[in-house]
Amino acid sequence: MLLKTFGWSFAITALGLALAGVLWGWQGLAIVGILSVLEISLSFDNAVINAGILRKMNAFWQKIFLTVGILIAVFGMRLVFPVVIVAITAKLGPIEAVGLAINDKVRYQELVTSAHPAIAAFGGIFLLMIFLDFIFEERDYKWLSWIEKPMAKMGKLDMLSVIIALVVLLVTAMTVATAAAHGAGDKSATVLLAGVAGLLTYLVVGGISGYFEDKLEEEEEEGDEPAAAPAKKGTGAAVGLAGKAAFFMFLYLEVIDASFSFDGVIGAFAITNDIFMMALGLGIGAMYIRSLTVFLVRKGTLDDYVYLEHGAHYAIGALAVILLLTIKYEINDVFTGLVGIVLIGLSFASSVVRNRREGKPGESAGKTSEVTSGV
Repeated sequence: MLLKTFGWSFAITALGLALAGVLWGWQGLAIVGILSVLEISLSFDNAVINAGILRKMNAFWQKIFLTVGILIAVFGMRLVFPVVIVAITAKLGPIEAVGLAINDKVRYQELVTSAHPAIAAFGGIFLLMIFLDFIFEERDYKWLSWIEKPMAKMGKLDMLSVIIALVVLLVTAMTVATAAAHGAGDKSATVLLAGVAGLLTYLVVGGISGYFEDKLEEEEEEGDEPAAAPAKKGTGAAVGLAGKAAFFMFLYLEVIDASFSFDGVIGAFAITNDIFMMALGLGIGAMYIRSLTVFLVRKGTLDDYVYLEHGAHYAIGALAVILLLTIKYEINDVFTGLVGIVLIGLSFASSVVRNRREGKPGESAGKTSEVTSGV
């Protein structure tokens, strides 16, 4: 099971490290290895969130996410995205931006780093909305009930998560963004614009995917022939989303992945400013996140360990706050990664305790999903 799920990740790791050793020697090999570990530690909670959404999709769209999605994640976010940021920031053409990344690495790093306030505001508000919508929703299982019960009651107020996100954005722009640590001058307007863009992106993509998902569920309840295949056993969903619903869910997943990758891309500059080392190291890490997502779906882990999604969403909330704080303050990436791992670890331990208390084995025997990995 492990070899089948992580086989491609193991193979690409071996090839990637070998390539790094040939191109850049032992030092390059070590840097690529460190970047891979950095990406995995920062994005572990991403795998849990991805699995919770991916299990709702049918086998075809799961495969699309694990093939086309990995190309977008590795080449789009880890290689193309920083170059696009430089092109926009320095008002350069794409070819000039690539030339700058290759020939003037110091200037390239300065330009990407100077764009950090906008990147952090977009990603921070987007992730904050994911956390708020989760914490304000009434759920069958409650991990930290002393927090989640009153939050669920408050969530009955319309648009509360949007209001809180806008208040957080305003406070960030007025206080944290001024004299930003990652760039000279007042970044308030930039932070406001990027934060609003992150909020709109969440509302549009998440809203459309939610609309089609609800529509398919209504058709299923009414006994109509749905445009989706039944979900495989162990996926935890009644319907395997297909068509428009799955397409917008796929877009939603890609935006989530992009938001998670922001801190990894920026943090990588503390290790190297070589664009190709960065893409290779972060790309290897992204492969493991995809494989871990498949593993969680196949094993029905989120069904067995019911607090894992809670821990992942709390980690998202922490990451959102950290991203917004990094607009002004330097926060070590080790701390950022540990926060997520600790929260997920605690939620897993709580799930194990719950299963033992209720006499459940904690494993979905025979509940394996037929997810096609494709990677």
